[in-house]
Amino acid sequence: MNKSKGKSGLIEAKGEGFRAGFAVLAGRPNAGKSTLTNALVGQKVAITSAKPQTTRHTIRGIVHRETFQLVLVDTPGLHRPRTLLGKRLNDLVADTLSEVDVIGFCLPANEKIGPGDRYIATQLGQVGNKPVVAIVTKTDTVDRQAVTDQLIAVEALGREVIGERGFAAVVPVSAVEDFQVETLAKVFADYLPLSPALYPDGELTDEPEAVMVAELIREAALEGVRDELPHSLAVVVEEIVPREGRAEDNPLLDVRVNLYVERSSQKAIIIGKGGARLREVGTNARKGIEALLGTKIYLDLHVKVAKDWQRDPKQLVKLGF
Repeated sequence: MNKSKGKSGLIEAKGEGFRAGFAVLAGRPNAGKSTLTNALVGQKVAITSAKPQTTRHTIRGIVHRETFQLVLVDTPGLHRPRTLLGKRLNDLVADTLSEVDVIGFCLPANEKIGPGDRYIATQLGQVGNKPVVAIVTKTDTVDRQAVTDQLIAVEALGREVIGERGFAAVVPVSAVEDFQVETLAKVFADYLPLSPALYPDGELTDEPEAVMVAELIREAALEGVRDELPHSLAVVVEEIVPREGRAEDNPLLDVRVNLYVERSSQKAIIIGKGGARLREVGTNARKGIEALLGTKIYLDLHVKVAKDWQRDPKQLVKLGF
């Protein structure tokens, strides 16, 4: 019998034939990887945004089923790097690809396959003998014929860059409408090794709470701002501490956070007129953070300028990259 630790820490038996392992979602920035991670897990563990290059950390979302446990690694989108940060993000993806059991390659249904997709497909085809499952995302944004056309194009891309074997499977999904999300989970599971569960039942991510808090704030800060900010904004949680003197049945956590941008003009965008935008960021982020931490919080946000931090090795380290 395979075994795993349950919520109490005690060992729970799993059935014969139980599978557990790691899958990575790769693809161009904004291909729907984070939204799909959240849909598979059933809860928000990765931030989403309409802006490309939102994800900066490998968020592990854990999918629990009766017969398998799938640990999803959500990486930054592969791209041709323009900065030191971009190069480090690409290195992060390459390291992750080498360690997983199966690769999911996300291609949006509403965008034609381009040079960037071919570049990534070629990179994925060179990662040992890993099965690559092509995932046509965002099928809810186009009609049925467009989905069919994209599936045919994706099949052709697989044969073109990987050879006769092509992609291990091609699965159309819509994370928004929950279309074929469970089917995709089962396809991934077919490529996982026989193994005990790797994480306790009920655990959804192994990311530290501070990282999750930072990601929720970053998501709120990116809503409705200019294109340059996703690349220029870093969020660092300085501390999460219980407020002293609170009654046991009415706790409060003080969450102190610094938001770093590269220029004073960007600082003005984040803060907004009279601080209105920063207050809105705090209000929107607070809901998700309180749900994550399970208690009320006081969120203390400060915006600081770290000039050209994306190109400065010392500042990259300081900001957690």
